[in-house]
Amino acid sequence: MRLRLALAGLLLLLAACGGGGDGRAPFVESRIPPTLGPRFWAPDGWAWGLLKIGDAPAQRYGVSSTLVTPQAQVLILTGYGESAEAWFETARDLNARGYSVWVLERAGQGGSERYVLPRDLGHAPRFQDDIAAVKTLARMMVAGAPKAPLIILGHSVGGLVAVAAVEQGAPAEGLILTTPAFAAGDLIDSGKAGLVKAGLGRLPAAWNSGWARGGPDGVAAGLTSDPWRGTVQMAWQTANPDLRMGGPSLGWLASFRATSKAIEPGLKDVETPTLLLSAGADRNADAAAQAQVCRAMAHCGLYSVKGGRHALHLERDAIRGPWLAAIDSFVRTRAGSRPILVGPAVDHGL
Repeated sequence: MRLRLALAGLLLLLAACGGGGDGRAPFVESRIPPTLGPRFWAPDGWAWGLLKIGDAPAQRYGVSSTLVTPQAQVLILTGYGESAEAWFETARDLNARGYSVWVLERAGQGGSERYVLPRDLGHAPRFQDDIAAVKTLARMMVAGAPKAPLIILGHSVGGLVAVAAVEQGAPAEGLILTTPAFAAGDLIDSGKAGLVKAGLGRLPAAWNSGWARGGPDGVAAGLTSDPWRGTVQMAWQTANPDLRMGGPSLGWLASFRATSKAIEPGLKDVETPTLLLSAGADRNADAAAQAQVCRAMAHCGLYSVKGGRHALHLERDAIRGPWLAAIDSFVRTRAGSRPILVGPAVDHGL
């Protein structure tokens, strides 16, 4: 009983840390960091929007297109702690190749509405809200431009959500998974799992895991080897406090594992042509989980980007270039020929 009372008091303290007003509200227009050059700014014509489904938090998305009729539409699903701003350079590059680009942030991430306070706590009691948002936005995109094939690109945890959404009927004609994250084994011990079952899933998974101004950038965190792109996400979060993200909650970890397990039975039934781009310098456990998922899918080609770390979109040019070229080739193929592939592609490597 004392433990439960102490934990309840901790939850009240966490809520108080959110400050006055509704600190959970979505945040749309961001301020350009003074440390970033124009290549990291929003593409020309970029527009923000919010997607609200039922009682789920409003999710922020952004979109930019080409000056002519787009050859394809690419829907990007961000990784943990990322905001759409981290993908501005890639969106600009894809626009230049003739594709319209949409970036959707998950509930409780980036500029989307939060489930709980403090705002920088990465909490999600379930991933189904994210999956439903992807399905809804994908249908809207297809209805708005039926002649431009829709490709869903999911990075890290966004890759897990992308697979789940396609399994549940998202109308994609192609699926790109760039260093997707899938939970392997137990992420929390039995004691912490018990806290989640007791309704205390919003507790941080680790102490002192909130966002910090002096925290590691992408290079220090091992996500990229590029000293310039490695500062992009931290720069946007420094200039825009509402975008800041710290570590995950116990509930988020439980939801991540539950969704990873839930997609396994349906992988063999996914008919959507899939390109999985793994990072050559990523952890062996991550690479093994990615390969296992790709093998289970009917039409998945696995490509390893040599020397790349987890955030391939923020890597140095020698790594990011082949990654971007592989994406462009896949999208262009889907735009030019829509029939389903006959069989799984081989692992050629890059």
